Amino acid sequence: MDKLKVGIIGTGSRKKKPGPTGFAMAYRHAEGYRRLPNCEIVACADIVRENAEEFAKAFDVPRIYLDYREMLEKEELDIVSICTWPHLHAQMVMDCAQAGVRAIHCEKPMADTWGNSKRMAEECERRGVQLTFNHQRRFGKPFRMARELLKAGEIGELVRLEGACGNLYDYGTHYVDMFGFYNDETPAEWVMGQVDYSVEKLVFGMPVETHGVFLWRYKNGVFGLMCTGDAAEAVGAHNRLIGTDGVIEVGAADGTPLRIKRKGSSSWEVIDTEGEGLHGPGYIERAIADVVESLLEGREPELSARKALNATEIIFAAYESARRRAKVNLPLDIEDNPLKSMIESGELTPRTG
Repeated sequence: MDKLKVGIIGTGSRKKKPGPTGFAMAYRHAEGYRRLPNCEIVACADIVRENAEEFAKAFDVPRIYLDYREMLEKEELDIVSICTWPHLHAQMVMDCAQAGVRAIHCEKPMADTWGNSKRMAEECERRGVQLTFNHQRRFGKPFRMARELLKAGEIGELVRLEGACGNLYDYGTHYVDMFGFYNDETPAEWVMGQVDYSVEKLVFGMPVETHGVFLWRYKNGVFGLMCTGDAAEAVGAHNRLIGTDGVIEVGAADGTPLRIKRKGSSSWEVIDTEGEGLHGPGYIERAIADVVESLLEGREPELSARKALNATEIIFAAYESARRRAKVNLPLDIEDNPLKSMIESGELTPRTG
Protein backbone atom coordinates (compact mmCIF):
# COMPACT_ATOMS: atom_id res chain seq x y z
CA MET A 1 0.00 0.00 0.00
CA ASP A 2 1.01 3.64 -0.43
CA LYS A 3 2.71 5.32 2.49
CA LEU A 4 0.64 7.53 4.77
CA LYS A 5 1.43 11.18 4.14
CA VAL A 6 2.28 13.09 7.32
CA GLY A 7 2.41 16.84 7.94
CA ILE A 8 3.80 18.64 10.98
CA ILE A 9 2.43 21.95 12.31
CA GLY A 10 4.75 23.89 14.61
CA THR A 11 8.24 22.48 14.13
CA GLY A 12 9.79 24.76 16.74
CA SER A 13 13.54 25.05 16.99
CA ARG A 14 15.93 22.26 17.84
CA LYS A 15 16.97 22.55 21.47
CA LYS A 16 20.64 23.38 21.93
CA LYS A 17 20.77 21.64 25.29
CA PRO A 18 18.41 18.66 25.27
CA GLY A 19 16.70 18.04 28.60
CA PRO A 20 14.78 14.99 29.85
CA THR A 21 12.47 15.13 26.85
CA GLY A 22 15.15 15.89 24.26
CA PHE A 23 14.37 18.14 21.32
CA ALA A 24 11.29 20.23 20.57
CA MET A 25 8.17 18.04 20.54
CA ALA A 26 7.85 18.13 16.75
CA TYR A 27 11.24 16.43 16.56
CA ARG A 28 10.01 13.69 18.87
CA HIS A 29 6.89 13.18 16.79
CA ALA A 30 8.98 13.07 13.62
CA GLU A 31 11.31 10.45 15.07
CA GLY A 32 8.26 8.31 15.71
CA TYR A 33 6.99 8.62 12.15
CA ARG A 34 10.46 8.05 10.71
CA ARG A 35 10.64 4.68 12.43
CA LEU A 36 7.46 3.51 10.68
CA PRO A 37 7.94 2.10 7.17
CA ASN A 38 4.36 3.00 6.20
CA CYS A 39 4.71 6.74 6.97
CA GLU A 40 6.37 9.60 5.13
CA ILE A 41 6.65 13.20 6.36
CA VAL A 42 5.90 15.19 3.21
CA ALA A 43 5.48 18.72 4.60
CA CYS A 44 5.95 20.89 7.67
CA ALA A 45 4.83 24.35 8.73
CA ASP A 46 6.22 26.92 11.13
CA ILE A 47 5.84 30.69 11.28
CA VAL A 48 9.64 30.98 11.54
CA ARG A 49 11.25 30.01 8.24
CA GLU A 50 14.55 29.02 9.84
CA ASN A 51 12.76 26.59 12.14
CA ALA A 52 10.92 24.94 9.27
CA GLU A 53 14.07 24.74 7.15
CA GLU A 54 16.13 23.19 9.95
CA PHE A 55 13.39 20.65 10.66
CA ALA A 56 13.03 19.80 6.96
CA LYS A 57 16.77 19.26 6.71
CA ALA A 58 16.80 16.98 9.75
CA PHE A 59 14.01 14.74 8.43
CA ASP A 60 14.33 15.10 4.64
CA VAL A 61 10.97 16.86 4.38
CA PRO A 62 10.47 18.00 0.77
CA ARG A 63 8.17 21.00 1.33
CA ILE A 64 7.95 23.70 3.99
CA TYR A 65 5.25 26.30 4.66
CA LEU A 66 5.06 29.40 6.83
CA ASP A 67 1.25 29.12 7.05
CA TYR A 68 -0.22 25.76 8.05
CA ARG A 69 -3.45 26.60 6.22
CA GLU A 70 -1.55 26.77 2.95
CA MET A 71 -0.05 23.38 3.73
CA LEU A 72 -3.52 21.93 4.33
CA GLU A 73 -4.77 23.45 1.07
CA LYS A 74 -1.91 22.20 -1.12
CA GLU A 75 -1.08 18.84 0.45
CA GLU A 76 -3.19 15.70 0.65
CA LEU A 77 -2.31 14.65 4.18
CA ASP A 78 -3.42 11.51 5.96
CA ILE A 79 -1.99 12.44 9.37
CA VAL A 80 -1.05 15.76 10.95
CA SER A 81 0.86 16.29 14.18
CA ILE A 82 0.17 19.61 15.92
CA CYS A 83 3.03 20.74 18.16
CA THR A 84 2.07 24.34 18.93
CA TRP A 85 1.02 26.15 22.11
CA PRO A 86 -2.37 25.19 23.62
CA HIS A 87 -4.30 28.34 22.67
CA LEU A 88 -3.72 27.46 19.00
CA HIS A 89 -4.81 23.83 19.18
CA ALA A 90 -8.57 24.07 18.71
CA GLN A 91 -8.57 26.10 15.50
CA MET A 92 -5.74 24.07 14.01
CA VAL A 93 -7.47 20.79 14.82
CA MET A 94 -10.74 21.96 13.28
CA ASP A 95 -8.95 23.30 10.19
CA CYS A 96 -7.23 19.94 9.73
CA ALA A 97 -10.50 18.05 10.11
CA GLN A 98 -12.24 20.31 7.61
CA ALA A 99 -9.36 19.85 5.16
CA GLY A 100 -9.92 16.09 5.08
CA VAL A 101 -7.02 14.95 7.27
CA ARG A 102 -7.80 11.44 8.50
CA ALA A 103 -5.93 11.49 11.81
CA ILE A 104 -4.73 14.37 13.98
CA HIS A 105 -2.22 13.89 16.78
CA CYS A 106 -2.07 16.98 18.97
CA GLU A 107 0.22 17.93 21.82
CA LYS A 108 -1.23 18.32 25.28
CA PRO A 109 -2.91 20.12 27.03
CA MET A 110 -6.00 19.84 24.84
CA ALA A 111 -6.84 23.54 24.55
CA ASP A 112 -6.94 26.88 26.34
CA THR A 113 -10.57 26.54 27.47
CA TRP A 114 -13.08 23.80 28.22
CA GLY A 115 -15.32 25.06 25.43
CA ASN A 116 -12.55 24.80 22.83
CA SER A 117 -11.63 21.33 24.09
CA LYS A 118 -15.17 20.13 23.52
CA ARG A 119 -15.63 21.87 20.18
CA MET A 120 -12.61 20.38 18.47
CA ALA A 121 -13.42 16.89 19.75
CA GLU A 122 -17.01 17.23 18.54
CA GLU A 123 -15.88 18.48 15.12
CA CYS A 124 -13.59 15.51 14.63
CA GLU A 125 -16.21 13.03 15.79
CA ARG A 126 -18.77 14.55 13.43
CA ARG A 127 -16.39 14.22 10.49
CA GLY A 128 -15.09 10.78 11.40
CA VAL A 129 -11.57 12.06 12.02
CA GLN A 130 -9.32 10.27 14.50
CA LEU A 131 -8.18 12.77 17.15
CA THR A 132 -5.52 11.95 19.73
CA PHE A 133 -3.53 13.87 22.34
CA ASN A 134 0.04 13.16 23.36
CA HIS A 135 -0.42 11.80 26.89
CA GLN A 136 2.50 9.52 26.12
CA ARG A 137 3.08 8.26 29.66
CA ARG A 138 0.44 5.62 28.93
CA PHE A 139 3.24 3.90 27.00
CA GLY A 140 5.90 4.06 29.74
CA LYS A 141 6.82 0.81 31.45
CA PRO A 142 6.64 2.10 35.05
CA PHE A 143 3.08 3.31 34.45
CA ARG A 144 1.94 0.26 32.50
CA MET A 145 3.49 -2.13 35.01
CA ALA A 146 1.78 -0.27 37.86
CA ARG A 147 -1.53 -0.83 36.13
CA GLU A 148 -0.71 -4.51 35.59
CA LEU A 149 0.05 -4.92 39.30
CA LEU A 150 -3.26 -3.25 40.14
CA LYS A 151 -5.25 -5.40 37.71
CA ALA A 152 -3.54 -8.53 39.06
CA GLY A 153 -4.97 -7.72 42.49
CA GLU A 154 -1.57 -7.08 44.10
CA ILE A 155 -2.96 -4.22 46.24
CA GLY A 156 -6.58 -5.36 46.43
CA GLU A 157 -9.36 -3.01 45.35
CA LEU A 158 -8.38 0.48 44.25
CA VAL A 159 -9.41 3.14 46.79
CA ARG A 160 -7.54 6.33 45.92
CA LEU A 161 -5.13 7.74 43.33
CA GLU A 162 -2.67 10.46 44.34
CA GLY A 163 -0.40 12.62 42.21
CA ALA A 164 2.16 15.39 42.59
CA CYS A 165 3.54 17.79 39.99
CA GLY A 166 4.40 21.41 39.26
CA ASN A 167 0.97 22.54 38.04
CA LEU A 168 -2.37 21.01 37.14
CA TYR A 169 -2.95 22.42 33.66
CA ASP A 170 0.24 21.55 31.79
CA TYR A 171 2.11 18.88 33.74
CA GLY A 172 -0.90 17.66 35.67
CA THR A 173 -2.76 16.74 32.50
CA HIS A 174 -0.40 13.75 32.20
CA TYR A 175 -1.20 12.46 35.65
CA VAL A 176 -4.94 13.14 35.63
CA ASP A 177 -4.92 11.20 32.36
CA MET A 178 -2.90 8.41 33.99
CA PHE A 179 -5.48 8.20 36.76
CA GLY A 180 -8.04 7.43 34.07
CA PHE A 181 -5.65 4.82 32.67
CA TYR A 182 -5.38 3.11 36.06
CA ASN A 183 -9.12 3.42 36.77
CA ASP A 184 -10.52 1.92 33.55
CA GLU A 185 -11.35 5.35 32.05
CA THR A 186 -14.14 5.85 34.59
CA PRO A 187 -15.53 9.42 34.41
CA ALA A 188 -15.48 11.65 37.48
CA GLU A 189 -18.72 12.76 39.15
CA TRP A 190 -17.53 15.77 41.19
CA VAL A 191 -14.42 17.87 41.77
CA MET A 192 -13.21 20.23 44.51
CA GLY A 193 -10.13 22.42 44.33
CA GLN A 194 -8.29 25.43 45.65
CA VAL A 195 -5.38 27.39 44.21
CA ASP A 196 -2.78 29.91 45.32
CA TYR A 197 -1.59 32.40 42.70
CA SER A 198 1.15 34.23 44.55
CA VAL A 199 3.66 34.17 41.68
CA GLU A 200 2.83 34.99 38.08
CA LYS A 201 3.85 32.15 35.79
CA LEU A 202 3.07 31.22 32.21
CA VAL A 203 3.64 27.79 30.69
CA PHE A 204 3.41 27.79 26.88
CA GLY A 205 1.52 31.06 27.10
CA MET A 206 -1.02 29.86 29.66
CA PRO A 207 -1.19 30.86 33.35
CA VAL A 208 -0.74 28.17 35.97
CA GLU A 209 -1.23 28.14 39.73
CA THR A 210 1.62 28.56 42.21
CA HIS A 211 0.22 25.85 44.47
CA GLY A 212 -2.94 23.80 44.36
CA VAL A 213 -4.83 21.00 46.09
CA PHE A 214 -7.53 19.15 44.16
CA LEU A 215 -9.84 16.28 45.10
CA TRP A 216 -12.37 14.42 42.99
CA ARG A 217 -14.49 11.30 43.06
CA TYR A 218 -15.00 8.91 40.17
CA LYS A 219 -18.32 7.28 39.43
CA ASN A 220 -17.01 3.94 40.75
CA GLY A 221 -16.20 5.48 44.15
CA VAL A 222 -12.43 5.81 43.68
CA PHE A 223 -10.98 9.17 44.76
CA GLY A 224 -8.37 11.25 42.98
CA LEU A 225 -6.06 13.66 44.82
CA MET A 226 -3.57 16.00 43.13
CA CYS A 227 -1.20 18.43 44.85
CA THR A 228 0.78 20.92 42.78
CA GLY A 229 3.63 23.37 43.30
CA ASP A 230 5.11 23.31 46.80
CA ALA A 231 1.96 21.50 47.91
CA ALA A 232 3.20 18.52 45.89
CA GLU A 233 5.38 17.63 48.87
CA ALA A 234 2.21 16.47 50.62
CA VAL A 235 2.07 13.52 48.21
CA GLY A 236 5.75 13.03 47.41
CA ALA A 237 5.46 10.36 44.73
CA HIS A 238 4.54 11.32 41.18
CA ASN A 239 1.74 8.72 41.22
CA ARG A 240 0.46 6.67 44.14
CA LEU A 241 -2.15 3.92 43.84
CA ILE A 242 -3.72 3.07 47.19
CA GLY A 243 -5.66 -0.15 47.52
CA THR A 244 -7.34 -2.13 50.26
CA ASP A 245 -4.29 -4.43 50.49
CA GLY A 246 -1.31 -2.28 49.61
CA VAL A 247 0.23 0.71 47.85
CA ILE A 248 2.01 1.21 44.52
CA GLU A 249 4.23 4.22 43.84
CA VAL A 250 5.37 5.39 40.41
CA GLY A 251 8.22 7.88 40.64
CA ALA A 252 8.76 7.55 44.38
CA ALA A 253 10.32 10.33 46.44
CA ASP A 254 13.63 8.44 46.55
CA GLY A 255 13.77 8.31 42.74
CA THR A 256 12.65 4.70 42.35
CA PRO A 257 10.58 4.37 39.15
CA LEU A 258 8.23 1.73 40.56
CA ARG A 259 7.75 0.07 43.92
CA ILE A 260 5.04 -1.74 45.87
CA LYS A 261 4.25 -2.24 49.55
CA ARG A 262 1.84 -5.05 50.26
CA LYS A 263 -0.49 -5.28 53.23
CA GLY A 264 1.32 -6.56 56.30
CA SER A 265 4.75 -5.63 54.98
CA SER A 266 6.87 -2.86 56.48
CA SER A 267 9.16 -2.50 53.47
CA TRP A 268 8.92 -1.55 49.81
CA GLU A 269 9.60 -4.02 46.99
CA VAL A 270 11.30 -2.38 44.02
CA ILE A 271 9.91 -3.50 40.65
CA ASP A 272 12.30 -3.80 37.71
CA THR A 273 11.17 -1.46 34.91
CA GLU A 274 13.93 -2.60 32.53
CA GLY A 275 15.77 0.69 32.70
CA GLU A 276 12.81 2.96 31.96
CA GLY A 277 12.00 5.95 34.15
CA LEU A 278 9.25 8.56 34.06
CA HIS A 279 10.48 10.08 30.80
CA GLY A 280 11.85 8.65 27.60
CA PRO A 281 11.79 9.20 23.83
CA GLY A 282 10.48 5.68 23.43
CA TYR A 283 7.18 6.73 24.99
CA ILE A 284 6.37 9.12 22.14
CA GLU A 285 7.58 6.68 19.50
CA ARG A 286 5.16 4.07 20.87
CA ALA A 287 2.41 6.68 20.99
CA ILE A 288 2.96 7.59 17.32
CA ALA A 289 2.96 3.90 16.38
CA ASP A 290 -0.40 3.45 18.12
CA VAL A 291 -1.83 6.52 16.35
CA VAL A 292 -0.94 4.98 12.99
CA GLU A 293 -2.00 1.44 13.88
CA SER A 294 -5.37 2.54 15.24
CA LEU A 295 -6.04 4.56 12.08
CA LEU A 296 -5.32 1.55 9.88
CA GLU A 297 -7.22 -0.89 12.11
CA GLY A 298 -10.22 1.38 12.71
CA ARG A 299 -10.07 1.03 16.50
CA GLU A 300 -10.07 3.57 19.32
CA PRO A 301 -6.53 4.83 19.94
CA GLU A 302 -4.96 4.58 23.38
CA LEU A 303 -4.67 8.39 23.36
CA SER A 304 -8.18 9.12 22.09
CA ALA A 305 -9.98 12.43 22.48
CA ARG A 306 -12.59 10.70 24.64
CA LYS A 307 -9.98 9.86 27.24
CA ALA A 308 -8.34 13.28 26.99
CA LEU A 309 -11.71 14.95 27.56
CA ASN A 310 -12.20 12.99 30.79
CA ALA A 311 -8.92 14.36 32.14
CA THR A 312 -9.43 17.87 30.80
CA GLU A 313 -12.89 18.15 32.33
CA ILE A 314 -11.43 17.35 35.75
CA ILE A 315 -8.73 20.02 35.33
CA PHE A 316 -11.09 22.82 34.33
CA ALA A 317 -13.63 21.68 36.95
CA ALA A 318 -10.91 21.94 39.60
CA TYR A 319 -10.26 25.55 38.63
CA GLU A 320 -14.01 26.19 38.50
CA SER A 321 -14.32 24.85 42.03
CA ALA A 322 -11.71 27.38 43.15
CA ARG A 323 -13.75 30.10 41.45
CA ARG A 324 -17.06 29.02 42.98
CA ARG A 325 -15.47 28.05 46.30
CA ALA A 326 -17.63 24.95 46.17
CA LYS A 327 -17.80 21.39 44.93
CA VAL A 328 -18.49 21.19 41.20
CA ASN A 329 -20.71 18.40 39.92
CA LEU A 330 -20.05 17.03 36.45
CA PRO A 331 -20.71 17.33 33.56
CA LEU A 332 -19.00 20.72 33.60
CA ASP A 333 -21.27 23.53 32.41
CA ILE A 334 -18.76 26.28 31.59
CA GLU A 335 -16.94 27.35 28.43
CA ASP A 336 -13.92 29.32 29.68
CA ASN A 337 -10.70 28.63 31.59
CA PRO A 338 -11.65 29.60 35.17
CA LEU A 339 -8.06 30.16 36.31
CA LYS A 340 -7.34 32.52 33.42
CA SER A 341 -10.67 34.29 33.94
CA MET A 342 -9.99 34.84 37.64
CA ILE A 343 -6.60 36.33 36.82
CA GLU A 344 -8.00 38.60 34.11
CA SER A 345 -10.79 39.84 36.40
CA GLY A 346 -8.36 40.64 39.20
CA GLU A 347 -9.84 38.03 41.51
CA LEU A 348 -6.43 36.35 41.58
CA THR A 349 -3.36 38.58 41.70
CA PRO A 350 0.29 37.75 42.36
CA ARG A 351 1.83 39.08 45.54
CA THR A 352 4.14 42.07 45.34
CA GLY A 353 7.15 42.86 47.49
